[in-house]
Amino acid sequence: MEDRAGEQLIAPPREPPRAVELRHGPTPEEIQEPVLENLDRAITGLITFVPPLLLVLAAWQMWNHELRWRDIAIFLIMYVPTGLGVTVGFHRLLTHRSFKTSPALRGVLAVLGTMAVEGPVISWVADHRKHHAYSDRFGDPHSPHVDRGGGALTGTGWRGALRGLAHAHVGWLFDHTQRGSRERFAPDLLADPVVSFVDRTFVLWALLGFAIPFGLGALLGGTVDAGLEGMLWGGAVRMLVLHHVTYSINSLCHFFGRRRFATEDHSRNLLWLAPFSLGEAWHNNHHAFPTSAFHGMGRGELDISGLVIAGLERVGLVWDVQRVGAGRQAAKAL
Repeated sequence: MEDRAGEQLIAPPREPPRAVELRHGPTPEEIQEPVLENLDRAITGLITFVPPLLLVLAAWQMWNHELRWRDIAIFLIMYVPTGLGVTVGFHRLLTHRSFKTSPALRGVLAVLGTMAVEGPVISWVADHRKHHAYSDRFGDPHSPHVDRGGGALTGTGWRGALRGLAHAHVGWLFDHTQRGSRERFAPDLLADPVVSFVDRTFVLWALLGFAIPFGLGALLGGTVDAGLEGMLWGGAVRMLVLHHVTYSINSLCHFFGRRRFATEDHSRNLLWLAPFSLGEAWHNNHHAFPTSAFHGMGRGELDISGLVIAGLERVGLVWDVQRVGAGRQAAKAL
């Protein structure tokens, strides 16, 4: 089905793209007022910096003991579903509405995405819709090209480039000056009882994302130590890898790679990142056609998330799947 896959979806009510472009930057109503800002930064720091320390523990385990296949299996069992929760659920369904589904599956995808511990679902969507509204311009929460005051970060040479990449990768998580207002950018999700429930119970699902690999480890290994190892690999290491894959879309995919389509930002396709990101690294494709359910649009462009959506469509679990035809692609091709 083809319909609106070339639009830049923010949230209803929508403004014409030109109206957004002519504004210098976001209005105060578009910026989320910080609540308990210092506590939020402390929690963000805990989530951001503790997993790398646990990765050191995992490396020590690998050095002193043989890495067990069950640990790798638990890592993959947790990485793929929670990753798809972010890519298929948070991103393609809830942010861009690239397909429709039942409330039950919408809830499952929202829960899986929340288990990735990238923040409450509605806040995630609001930030991402704001990113599309102001991509690589003043107002973008995580552009590597623009600082908080709207000045160019990359205009000062390699130091500016590194500063921009650091901001887009993790720095923006501690900066609340350009976060997307939930009321402005995600009113549809605030009104959705399923998604708003998952949003309110964020801590529950985040903890479940650690309890499941502990249970799998204990079940497969038969001991509490095996459960702790499962939680290390399927919880902490999985969260660390998935976080930095997601952060790399914000940073690397707006700096390195190839541009297949004409867009008004610096979005790029990064081939090597596509398998790890489950197809999200075809980022220039996505910015050219934001509401398309499929980011891989050419031969050799592996899009695991798109394949999952196509499979769900085939069995009738999703419908009204948005596609971009060859003619529309050719019109924007570089």
